[in-house]
Amino acid sequence: MDGLGHLLSGPRARQAFALRMVMEAPWGVRIEDDPALTLMSVARGSMWLTGELGEPVELREGDVAVIRGGPVYTVADHPSTRPGITILRGNVCVDPDGQLLTQRMALGVRTWGNSHDGSTVLLVGTWEAETEAGRPLLGALPPLIVQRRDDASSPLLTVLADEIVREDPGQEVVIDRLLDLVLVTVLRSWLADDAQVTRGLAHADPVVGEALRLMHHHPGHAWTIASLAAEVGVSRAALARRFGELVGEPPMTYLTHWRLSLAADLLVASDEAIDTVARRVGYGSGFALSAAFKRVRGVSPQQHRRAARG
Repeated sequence: MDGLGHLLSGPRARQAFALRMVMEAPWGVRIEDDPALTLMSVARGSMWLTGELGEPVELREGDVAVIRGGPVYTVADHPSTRPGITILRGNVCVDPDGQLLTQRMALGVRTWGNSHDGSTVLLVGTWEAETEAGRPLLGALPPLIVQRRDDASSPLLTVLADEIVREDPGQEVVIDRLLDLVLVTVLRSWLADDAQVTRGLAHADPVVGEALRLMHHHPGHAWTIASLAAEVGVSRAALARRFGELVGEPPMTYLTHWRLSLAADLLVASDEAIDTVARRVGYGSGFALSAAFKRVRGVSPQQHRRAARG
C-alpha cells in the first residue's frame, strides 16, 4: 500500500450521524458541534458556509465540503441570513430561545428541515470522534476542503442520497460504508494535487513516508529510532528531525499512538483477549498495553471495549 493509501485507510464510520436536510429560504443553521470530520454534499439547490472557516464559500448542486474538527460556522441560504437554528454538541438542535427543535423539524427517516419540498437539499455525515486509526489523516487536513462538481463528480453521492432515507435491515452499516467511500473519494482527489501533498503530508516524503509505511505495515515489530533510521537509510538525528518537522511529534510517540489506535479497533471489532491484542500491536503483554492505553487514552482497554459496544 502506498503512503496516500495508508493515509486514506483511516476513516471507519461506526453508526455515524447521517442526515438529509431539506430547507426553504430564508434559513440559517449555526454549527457549534465538534465532530472529528463533517461531510456536506449539496444534492439540490445551493448553500453558503460562513464563520470560522474563513471567507464565505458558496456550494452548488454536486459540490462537497469536508470540515475538520470543531470550528463554529454557519450553513445558510445566503451569507447575510441570520441563523435561526443552532446545533450544539451531541447534535442537539435548538432555536434562539434554547427550545429543542429536533422533533419539530423531523420530516421522515433521517430527514430534517423546514420544508418537505424545500429548494435546497443537503446530505450530511459526521464522524463523531477522532476516527480509530484515522489520526494521521486528521493531522494532514486543513479546516475546510471544497470539491466542486466539475472537478470530480462521483456516482456514490447519488447512491448515498437514495440509501440515507431507507430503513432496511443493516442500513446503518450500509450508510457507514458509503460515507467512508464518499469521503475517501473526495480526499483522494484533493491529495492527488501535488500542491496539497507538499503542505505537510509526511506520507509523500521519501524518508518519513517510508518510516511511516514500516510502522503501519509492521506495528508489532520492536521498532526503535535506531532501527527505523537504519531501514530508511538516514541517521537517527536526521530521522528524528525530519519526522518532527513533518508529523509534529517524535517517531516513537507517533508509533505509540498508532499502536493504540490499532488496538482500539481490534478491541471493538473482535473478542480477542487483551494479551492477544497486545502482541498484535507490539506490546509484550496485556499489562503493558493496558498501562499505555490508560496513560494515553484515560481508560483501560476493557472500558474502551464496553463503551464502544454500548
